[in-house]
Amino acid sequence: MTSELIGRAHGDGAHGDQALVERALVEEATKKSGLVWVRGAGETAARALWHVWHEGAACLVGDGPGEQPLPGLVGGGSAEVTVRSKDKGGRLVSWTARIVELTPGSEAWEATVAELRGKRLNAPDGEAMTERWTRECRVLRLEPTGGTSPLPDGDLAAPPVPTPATTREAAPAALPKLLLKKRRRK
Repeated sequence: MTSELIGRAHGDGAHGDQALVERALVEEATKKSGLVWVRGAGETAARALWHVWHEGAACLVGDGPGEQPLPGLVGGGSAEVTVRSKDKGGRLVSWTARIVELTPGSEAWEATVAELRGKRLNAPDGEAMTERWTRECRVLRLEPTGGTSPLPDGDLAAPPVPTPATTREAAPAALPKLLLKKRRRK
């Protein structure tokens, strides 16, 4: 249905209708995706970030211990956001965002943190998480600035960006023996 609406907007040449359709596409795709790929000004690679859609913007928390890094994302700056399909993982839409850093304790910060807190999985400090965010993290709003960007042609695969947030460790030496033992019993 979305492609049908976009087709009608393009066919009529009505710029206002096209802008409304693009805004709806950005909002719906971003709401439904658990991750967005964000590239801040001056960054060469986009980074996958979890977010919530709240009051017309993708909201992020990070840059503190145990939270996602937000390199190149500076209040007052801009970023390119690419939204992927939740079921297939392919690119749906790319859009430009204005970055707004929220002041801890402000009304906007409190409302945004309430949304983020509900979506934060596996927080190391549970209920004390919001106090830690106040002291050590940044909360950002990525506000759409207008239309969408054309999706690039071809594969944009790149090596993962280095991060300390890795969980992969060497397999224990006894693991192959344990796995073979289970197969023999059957």
